[in-house]
Amino acid sequence: MKKLLYVVIFFVFIVIFLYVNNHWLVVSKHVFESEKVPASFDGLRITQITDLQDALFGEQQEKLIAKVKTTNPDLIFITGDLIDSNRYDLERSLQAVRGLVKLADVYYVLGNHEVATNKVSEIYEVLSSLGVHILANESTVIERNGERLAIVGIEDPLMGRTTEDMLEMVNVQPDVLTILLAHRPEVFNTYVNYEIDLVFAGHAHGGQVRIPGIGGIFARGQGLFPKYTAGVYEENSTTMVVSRGLGNSSVPFRIFNLPEIVVMELKKK
Repeated sequence: MKKLLYVVIFFVFIVIFLYVNNHWLVVSKHVFESEKVPASFDGLRITQITDLQDALFGEQQEKLIAKVKTTNPDLIFITGDLIDSNRYDLERSLQAVRGLVKLADVYYVLGNHEVATNKVSEIYEVLSSLGVHILANESTVIERNGERLAIVGIEDPLMGRTTEDMLEMVNVQPDVLTILLAHRPEVFNTYVNYEIDLVFAGHAHGGQVRIPGIGGIFARGQGLFPKYTAGVYEENSTTMVVSRGLGNSSVPFRIFNLPEIVVMELKKK
């Protein structure tokens, strides 16, 4: 009888542990300080979500929307894999988007899962109709009091172009603070070579399973014990923040890897 009780307790513990690891939303806050930040944009707050992949956070995604609202965003970036190609459910992810566009201007780039569905045009059309700014190898300039910053977005390389080709298309301007939305972090060296100031990326799922003190175990495009899975990376004049993301795909669970919303505040140096 005791053995059965122990088994039941262990089973309940595992269920609770997995639920918490995959549904407990956390916010990670960072500061990007640079002389290139225009004075008019000092204090600008950018909230990033990535790799939702049809995960559900409350009815109609209300928990996710409420959590993003607490970050008081000026801009919201979605850096790909809004859906999962293995269980395509665009409507579930659109529930989140409908709430997010009410909070701030939303900018979006696609990830590998959108490409894998062969429904990129449909996804672009629906998101655009909701007021999302689609950055398909494009750049846009935001102005405040005569000062500017550039927001650039590139598609996933599965669309058939190299990262280098896509960055050539957006025409990065060295004299303007350039913020890049890109799904993949493993090509960080390319972002460095193109002297991008600030990059937002996802894709790595935090390494899926994280070992405390060591980091993630595996990420697509990087293999075992990947280098770029979570947090901020700096080299030369380039800073990249990688979000652990929100959902899962072929591996159904996160371990020691809570779903993450990233907030980056710009500071004038």
